[in-house]
Amino acid sequence: MNWELTENGFNSEKIAHLGNKFLTGNGYMGIRGALDEFDSRDLVAVNLAGIYDQVGNSWREPLNAPNGFYSYLIVDGNVLKVQDNAPKEHFIKLDYRHGIFKRHTEWTTKRGNIVLESERFVSMDDVHIGVEKYKITADFHADINFLTGIDGDVWDINGPHYDEIIMDEDDCISIVGISHEKKYHVAVSVSEDENFPCEKKIILKKEDKKIIKSLNFVSDINKCYEIHRFMAIYTSKDCENPLDNAKETAINIRNKGYYELRDEHCKCWESIWSNSEVEIEGDDDAMEALNYSCYHLNSISPRHTDSLSIAARGLSGQTYKGAVFWDTEMFILDFLLMTNPKVARNVMKYRIDTLDGAKEKAKSYGYDGAFYAWESQEGGFDACSDYNVTDVFTKRPMRTYFKDKQIHISAAIVYGIGRYIDLTGDMTILSEGGAKTIIECAKFYYDLLLKKVSGGYYELHDVIGPDEYHERVNNNGYTNRMAKYTFEQAVKVIDSIDELNEQYAIKLCKEYNLKQLKEKFENMISSLGLENNFIFLGTFQNPYTFLKQTDIYVQPSRYEGYGLVIAEARILQKPIVATDFTVVHNQIIDGKNGLISQMNSDSLYKCVKRMIEDENLQNYVCENLKKESPGTEEEIFKIYKLIEGK
Repeated sequence: MNWELTENGFNSEKIAHLGNKFLTGNGYMGIRGALDEFDSRDLVAVNLAGIYDQVGNSWREPLNAPNGFYSYLIVDGNVLKVQDNAPKEHFIKLDYRHGIFKRHTEWTTKRGNIVLESERFVSMDDVHIGVEKYKITADFHADINFLTGIDGDVWDINGPHYDEIIMDEDDCISIVGISHEKKYHVAVSVSEDENFPCEKKIILKKEDKKIIKSLNFVSDINKCYEIHRFMAIYTSKDCENPLDNAKETAINIRNKGYYELRDEHCKCWESIWSNSEVEIEGDDDAMEALNYSCYHLNSISPRHTDSLSIAARGLSGQTYKGAVFWDTEMFILDFLLMTNPKVARNVMKYRIDTLDGAKEKAKSYGYDGAFYAWESQEGGFDACSDYNVTDVFTKRPMRTYFKDKQIHISAAIVYGIGRYIDLTGDMTILSEGGAKTIIECAKFYYDLLLKKVSGGYYELHDVIGPDEYHERVNNNGYTNRMAKYTFEQAVKVIDSIDELNEQYAIKLCKEYNLKQLKEKFENMISSLGLENNFIFLGTFQNPYTFLKQTDIYVQPSRYEGYGLVIAEARILQKPIVATDFTVVHNQIIDGKNGLISQMNSDSLYKCVKRMIEDENLQNYVCENLKKESPGTEEEIFKIYKLIEGK
């Protein structure tokens, strides 16, 4: 398998895209795939996990550290940057087997050609360090000035976040940024080592927030000059004196050397791949794509702490405010559970440790229990604003209800804890706050179910379901089922109280009337009334056995890219009812091979009713479907093999 990603040539319009695509990270920090000479205008970011800052009325976002990998060349007095001087040859590579970013750039000058090569990584062995190797070769006697340093002019969406930049020069160069809101100190120190004599001097560019070390030398023809740079980053959240720690580490790793550090880093990645590499026979492209995705998941996984989750954009930037969404529990957690259960535990411990923030949010809305944030940052407090969308016509901010009405987030946390226990067998997480978290989430849903209606059922009104497009609906199926699941898990926890740590169990018994809570939760399980309306089958690799048994296939979509399941239903010759979404007409002719309803529940109901009651229509539709050829014979046979369980 090819473990390298390559981009040839330089295109300024691709800077943002390539920054994400060529990301290197280790769970503590992520460095965008930017070139050495790039600055804040080019979206350079050293994104730090779990540390946030707010400026003015803008939303809080994660802190980017000063860039310790800033450098550029001056040759014969000419500044060589790809943004300003078009290179003769240029490409970048990402070795995503080992998380190593590489670049190769060749410029042509009046006197000859000069080549700059570099490779860098952020260490999986020591998450506080990043290391880079530069190689400079000219085919003439070039007057070379290699400028390398730390750029404190940090790219931010809602910054600047550093009210003060402190520069320090000792055995290494350093910058300390002091954040606006909580006065966090973020310290970056860099030392270097080179294999050739040169003239050195320190340049302080305080107005530009840069500290630069200049290396001057005259090159021999075709001789390779190698420079190694060693970066260390610490923050106030890591230790009492980040600057001292950063300086000491930068010097120590310099003494260790680039190649030893790279070997240690690569060994860590090989250990990671021993549990997470995907092998697919017969489809190399799919295998490469999946392993590339696994690379990014592994790059953003918090291995360095026992209580930290994964932000929506990972460590690629400040979009989505660097907040933790329920996606982590519902979509990422299983990967972690299968490959690194310890990291999965770290992710769930973050939720347990931020219970107070969830309880505070519930209280602010007048509810008991724990209402987890849609956009969670430090302490579990909600980073979501009331106005997330701008009206395209009036340009005015529009009130949204993502924060207020997405009550299913608490159930996702309960699901994550339950999933962790089911797959690891580790019940200790319950005694470390997991049991209380589940109970408090159940208390929240119990308090929400205030409106009792006829029939003895309780309902959840005025919510936003997981699709986020249907605002303020009643009885969203997913939300109701997950509320019921939360009650089930709470009852399960109460029943297993004797299996928990004895002291913790005693504490829970003192804090809660568990017998009374159990009765309340059990009542809600039955009173939500889902049993008579839905059969939840769970997840199956082969859904076609169920599709084959259906009488009618209904597709109540608003949006579809193609409508693959409709194609599958056509292959299986099932009477189809679908809403009038954009591309449905590519497959369905209304009244011939299916029915197309208007985009509302009343019309959909009438079409489904008509299809059920009109046997002649069913037969007519099925006969027409038999005459169609919606896919290749090969694809059809694949589906039939799945149906037959072969």
